[in-house]
Amino acid sequence: MPLSATRSKHRFTVELPVNASPKILYPYLASASGLSQWFCQDVRIDEDHRYNFIWDNQSHFAEMTSHRTNRSVRYVFLDHNKRHTPDANYLDFSLEESQLTQEVYLRVMDYSEETDDIELQEMWESLILKLRELVGG
Repeated sequence: MPLSATRSKHRFTVELPVNASPKILYPYLASASGLSQWFCQDVRIDEDHRYNFIWDNQSHFAEMTSHRTNRSVRYVFLDHNKRHTPDANYLDFSLEESQLTQEVYLRVMDYSEETDDIELQEMWESLILKLRELVGG
């Protein structure tokens, strides 16, 4: 998910049931140890509190720019010099609970250069399935 100055951006959103409480799910969305269990190869936090997401042995740095405990978290990706850029890639994770059915849903908003909605849908379904298996949902 590195930033590229030459490609246009695309916002992809998916919402899938997870069927575990927000209190159980939130640490998997907002901590390096939780994210590394389902989301990518590894996640580390550096001395400046930046998240280092590692995919295919490549580092992608991001900052957690907002969070609401047991509700949502946003990661904004930085450039290769670990600086903010205009129109940066970001990921939003938010947990929604249906008042009617009591089901919990994870909504992911993925803003990046990736424009293939089918590929994104398959990728996120696979990742969220892995998360559901971890939490027993």
